[in-house]
Amino acid sequence: MAIRNRQIVLIMTDTQRHDMLGCYRDTGLRTPHLDALAAEGIRFEKAYTTQPVCQAARAALFTGLYPHECNGWVNSSGLADNVHTVGERLQRHGIHTAYIGKWHLDGGDYFGLGRCPRGWDPAWWFDMRNYLEGMTEADRIRSRRTESMKSQPISAEFTFAHQCGDRALAFLAAHGKEDFFLVVSYDEPHGPCLCPPPFDTMYEHYTFPKSANVADTLADKPAHQRVWAGDFLHSDKAALEIRAPAFFGCNSFVDQEIGRVTAAIRREAPDALILYTSDHGDFLLGHSLYGKGPAAYEEITHIPLLMSGPGLPPGRIDPAPVSHIDLPPTIFDLMGLPIPPVFSGRSLLPRLAGQAVPDSEPVFIEFGRYEVDHDGFGGFQPLRAAYDGRYKLVLNLLATDELYDLETDPDEMDNRIGAPALRAVRDRLHDAILAHMNRTRDPFRGYYWENRPWRSDAPAPTWAHTGMTRQREDEDYEPRQLDYDTGLPMAEAVRKK
Repeated sequence: MAIRNRQIVLIMTDTQRHDMLGCYRDTGLRTPHLDALAAEGIRFEKAYTTQPVCQAARAALFTGLYPHECNGWVNSSGLADNVHTVGERLQRHGIHTAYIGKWHLDGGDYFGLGRCPRGWDPAWWFDMRNYLEGMTEADRIRSRRTESMKSQPISAEFTFAHQCGDRALAFLAAHGKEDFFLVVSYDEPHGPCLCPPPFDTMYEHYTFPKSANVADTLADKPAHQRVWAGDFLHSDKAALEIRAPAFFGCNSFVDQEIGRVTAAIRREAPDALILYTSDHGDFLLGHSLYGKGPAAYEEITHIPLLMSGPGLPPGRIDPAPVSHIDLPPTIFDLMGLPIPPVFSGRSLLPRLAGQAVPDSEPVFIEFGRYEVDHDGFGGFQPLRAAYDGRYKLVLNLLATDELYDLETDPDEMDNRIGAPALRAVRDRLHDAILAHMNRTRDPFRGYYWENRPWRSDAPAPTWAHTGMTRQREDEDYEPRQLDYDTGLPMAEAVRKK
């Protein structure tokens, strides 16, 4: 099939929600290079992160497992020792794998440990700690202060984005004729949002268009959301203007940096496939909230996803829900490699090839905790959600659950968890979440997710619950696990205990 490709570049940003790209929504923000990429290939209209926080989102992208499957569900917690990355798995098939940019999966602080993990070429490794260690102490501090742009202009060469881009250009020049998987992972436009002229002043007088949900009172929403909103919940929303000039300037700056890389791909590896996405979005005061965290609203979970390359029709818009979890099996399928059975997603190759695909299961979103290191950000807030392209069910284990009809309520203002007319929809999505938690060996699964106050037909809680055993299967890297009752290799991974 012409679409198969053993040269793939994955480009990603941090905190770039889907409607910060002009190809998704005309807000006045300028992203010409990403818009051009969308025009040349496929734009996924309904793409979602697995968890709207940095490490968890990356865990799914680079392990093929949901955050809860690989110990990737919270920032600053290293992946489990028996988890293997996409890089490791591709290297076994002779693919040259290189990772340039933000990693956030080694259990270190925000910047990482500065060490190349298994599965990636150490000659090209460059994370945020490496970036900082190449500076003087004064420049390190300057690089972490948004206000430093006002006292002295920042050059493009000073930024993390540009230095990542330089390394990507060098890799493509040296290895553009090989089979390769290259990741270029920017921190931008995430704070401190450093960017050079003219981007530093481009949005000084710009106001991001408000959505109706800026005025959300959160009256029928989970209690932790009201705690999160704090005093802002009662502020004058009519007078509110969403202004973030540094953030929006950095959004356009990283678009320019991506343009440098895509131009080099066309020059050095013209047959390569380009994938672009972001880890999660930012509320920008939607639902009276800020940043990202334990919620499944569109502002933080709906991410951009573009694909461009030989064999892909230009200008196609794919309207069906997809998830980050689908990218690892898609990459293997595109390269003509066997998809590891342990991967939890499904390949998008049939859809890329224009084949009719039967209705698929919903996309799943989760949350556990924002960060191990910090006591704040609401602490432990377990959440599991499912979205089928119209309806979104959100289970908040410690609070009120949520159900939204995005066709009639795109701003997710009306929580319809108790609506009799939507009982069948709600229960169908609830059953899908429970089955998903079992299938993926979710360590937080249990009867308490089943026995919600609105689920009148839920079985009575029992200590045995489903009574099933669900063992790991990753026989590319480990021997077949043994049956507890016999000591012999298990015949079935899923069986009655």
